Amino acid sequence: MVRISADFSQISGKIKPMHSVNNGPVYKFATDQRITNMDAYRAAGIPFARTHDASFFATYGGEHCIDVNNIFTNFDNDPYDPASYDFVLTDEYLKVIEFSGTKVFYRLGSKIEHWKKKYNTLPPKDFKKWAVICEHIIRHYTEGWADGFNMDIEYWEIWNEADLDPDDSVHKRCWGGTKAEFFNLYEIAAKHLKNCFPHLKIGGPAVAGNMQWGLEFLDEMKKRSVPIDFFSWHKYSNSIQVMQKVIRQWKEIMDVSGYHDAESILNEWNYVKGWIGDDWLYTLRMEKSLKGSSFIACTQLMSQYEPLDHLMYYDARPCGMNGMFSTDFVCDCLKGYYPFYMFNKLYTLGTSVKVESDEPEETRDIWAAAAKGENGYALMLSYFNDNDSSPAKRVKLDFSSVKSENGVKVSFYCVDGERDCELVKEEIFASDTFGTYIDMTLFSTYLVEITAM
Repeated sequence: MVRISADFSQISGKIKPMHSVNNGPVYKFATDQRITNMDAYRAAGIPFARTHDASFFATYGGEHCIDVNNIFTNFDNDPYDPASYDFVLTDEYLKVIEFSGTKVFYRLGSKIEHWKKKYNTLPPKDFKKWAVICEHIIRHYTEGWADGFNMDIEYWEIWNEADLDPDDSVHKRCWGGTKAEFFNLYEIAAKHLKNCFPHLKIGGPAVAGNMQWGLEFLDEMKKRSVPIDFFSWHKYSNSIQVMQKVIRQWKEIMDVSGYHDAESILNEWNYVKGWIGDDWLYTLRMEKSLKGSSFIACTQLMSQYEPLDHLMYYDARPCGMNGMFSTDFVCDCLKGYYPFYMFNKLYTLGTSVKVESDEPEETRDIWAAAAKGENGYALMLSYFNDNDSSPAKRVKLDFSSVKSENGVKVSFYCVDGERDCELVKEEIFASDTFGTYIDMTLFSTYLVEITAM
């Protein structure tokens, strides 16, 4: 039996935005819209949507949206002339995200390019001019420039995964130049944009996972006095313990490099067993299954108590790696949607509460987080083990410092093979300290809500 306890007098800060995603809902303001996931997307209370790889999806705007080269289509044009920019479809996509109640996290640069010929991932001909172009994209969306908007877009990320392929690679998917060239681009762009917009958060560079590259980047930026408001990085795994270890390692690297005050943002992550062959096929199937759902939940719950400021799941865009919504029928929620909906219950309560487990971290299968607020208390827990034959486990939940004059009602909502966040039982307790039991099957996730009678 596993014992998990939550003392609601032991506050551990705020519930962090661990249920953000890459990309927004599928929705069009035009009358030709037939299928949408807007209602479900809203109900999940997703805090931020990162715009990376949006231009892969036609409904968002495809090759005419988000990426710098899709907006500023001719690099030889005048960056100060509004006529040089094509904002139309990006305007609509960002308005859709805003309409959902989610904030935009804007990635400046380009989507990944897997094809043989590269178009938008090659180094700009003039790094300073590229920075000026980015400046005017930001002005369009936050200051109304060129018939634009005054959107609340706080985060602006420079590029994506420049470390993905080494300098001598013949198939560079995200950055066609050298590491040294990228360092120069980042320095020029970050200094220019921070000087123009000191009130906004300018950061990046969305490191694919090369820690040595990331350490060199941060050390070099510190030497050049480059401001970094947030450091973004990516990790895919099939182990919660590996995710936890990497979160801590990146924070140590940031501290050693002198960027201890910058936010640490993991803005691409998902379940991945392997990237090629049968492992990749298995990965894609699991991401859309109950197993992928429990990996999502456990990563969110573990990360809440780690030195990480933000999680952004890859991907809410209709694609092979979207475990939230059916790819063809986006109005249908998959199992992976419900951890976002459940975690939002904690996020809405607002105050994080310490949770203890008698399972050692290095072998832990069941992860939990708890919160309290004006409308009550809640605890979320999930059971993940990459071994598909792992047995069911009984869990003893101990709650203390639960304040209510007339007792509390405890409601249990479950996601498993048969249920999609459905109410499975209710209990009444009169004391401010009480215990209860859950029999958890592998890959199940529970939300336990405690409300006053």
